Amino acid sequence: MKNILQYKGYAGNVQFDPDDMIFYGRVMGMKKAHIAYEGKTVDDLVKDFRDAIDDYLNMCAEDGIEPEKPFKGTFNLRLDPELHKRLVVNAADQGMTLNAFVKGILEKSTAEGHRAG
Repeated sequence: MKNILQYKGYAGNVQFDPDDMIFYGRVMGMKKAHIAYEGKTVDDLVKDFRDAIDDYLNMCAEDGIEPEKPFKGTFNLRLDPELHKRLVVNAADQGMTLNAFVKGILEKSTAEGHRAG
């Protein structure tokens, strides 16, 4: 996956600001904590990304709080009612719950080596 950094279960995006000539990003999937990082070089960016996560985890440990998990495995999805109905009917036809049916579709669409678009 391009433009994504990963470390200790956290994933962060990578962007580039041509005006300031700097790479920057934020850890994705966090609701409360906002972890940002930057660097003039790729090596600096990766180091700052890892340091930012380590600092966050150390701060949580020092304060005795549980670190926020970026991906909890749930998300809400708004659908057109007709699409919702078709998904439920297709899932039922295959003897599956809606959740299992949609999970299978998402797993297939994001399988290693598959490129959407």
